[in-house]
Amino acid sequence: MTAPVITVTHAAVGYDGRPVLRDVSLAVDAGEVVAVLGANGSGKSTLIRAVLGLVPLHSGAISLFGTPLRRFRQWRRVGYVPQRLGAGGGVPATVGEVVASGRLARRGVLRPPGRADRAAVAAALEAVGLADRARDPVATLSGGQQQRTLIARALAGEPELLVLDEPTAGVDAVSQEAFAGALRGFLGGGGTVLLVAHELGPLRPLISRAVVVHDGGIAHDGVVPEPAGHHAEPDHDHVHPHGPDEPVGLWSS
Repeated sequence: MTAPVITVTHAAVGYDGRPVLRDVSLAVDAGEVVAVLGANGSGKSTLIRAVLGLVPLHSGAISLFGTPLRRFRQWRRVGYVPQRLGAGGGVPATVGEVVASGRLARRGVLRPPGRADRAAVAAALEAVGLADRARDPVATLSGGQQQRTLIARALAGEPELLVLDEPTAGVDAVSQEAFAGALRGFLGGGGTVLLVAHELGPLRPLISRAVVVHDGGIAHDGVVPEPAGHHAEPDHDHVHPHGPDEPVGLWSS
């Protein structure tokens, strides 16, 4: 029997003596798309950060692809998409260069890019609808296009698991649709997705199941709940502050 892609067992996390996650258990099998939902401060982003090894567990255990997280080294199998690129401040890199950096975990820093690397970058740019912007500076893109650059960077590494932290928060409808299309292609190739979301939008039809985090625990694990209140309104838009720095080892080592 194949081990789940992600296994979280009785995990607890706290900051400065304040518990954030309490006795959380979760398994994500290959091919699933699991959405982690919850209000701000519920602990959903902390759960993602714990899965990626960004925050230490106070108790419990996490495994990736059947390997305990403390021993896991195959980060090329994992693609991470943070909330924002932070490139609007003038990072002197083109879209193509940022996306190409997603190949580093797979090919290594010292080996120059080869035909397979260039093909993977081109395919990733095509998947998110940015093939015509490859030579443009990232700083000239809209927020939504910068987010698409991030998912292209993750896809370029040809991962088996994608972890996304609110990928569509505050971005335009065109980019949300592009995200959904890119994820559909990734899933068609057998990929697995764990994503944090406040609302799902065009991603909703792709979700296998939803995990709702409330007050540091899992309040629901099953079908995607229907949106309620102002989140159900078509023009509702929720913009979050930038997330924490991403783990360097996921894409640049």
